[in-house]
Amino acid sequence: MGTREIEPPTVVQERPAQFEVFVHARSAGLLRTAYALTGDLVLAEDLLQTALAQAWRSWSRVHTSHEAFVRRTMVNTYTSWWRRRWNGERPTAELPEHPGTGEDSDTRLDLLAAVARLPRRQRAVVVLRYYEDLPDTDIADILGCSPSTVRSQAHRALGRLATHTDLQETRHE
Repeated sequence: MGTREIEPPTVVQERPAQFEVFVHARSAGLLRTAYALTGDLVLAEDLLQTALAQAWRSWSRVHTSHEAFVRRTMVNTYTSWWRRRWNGERPTAELPEHPGTGEDSDTRLDLLAAVARLPRRQRAVVVLRYYEDLPDTDIADILGCSPSTVRSQAHRALGRLATHTDLQETRHE
């Protein structure tokens, strides 16, 4: 049997308090990021919970930003889920309780639909760059690529979004 490293008592006692403060402070923002990645609130909640569980296990070993670690874990987990699942439509018998109304709501829904059609890496770059307002270097760290790859993925994503017909109609009205 291998030996297992035991953490000093002070580290073990500090971890729950630090983690709880982090979760309380950043959960709403991280959930928004997860929703932007998945386009589905239930999947977003699952994604965030999975990332936070991983963060809990690795909390004392994370030597960079805990938030960056959780974001990277979300992106990696989402990518692995996508590889394993079929991404077709899921029929449902239930209609939304409150439909969106107004031009802003329609534009927002069109934009979300267009972003959802982007390839996974391009979608992650768009969400992290324009929704989370992270710099290219942070996005590169999260995605495990170079900043130039982030820039090229953003350029390609914006090109695809520019050709999306629903967004073109909105721009010209």
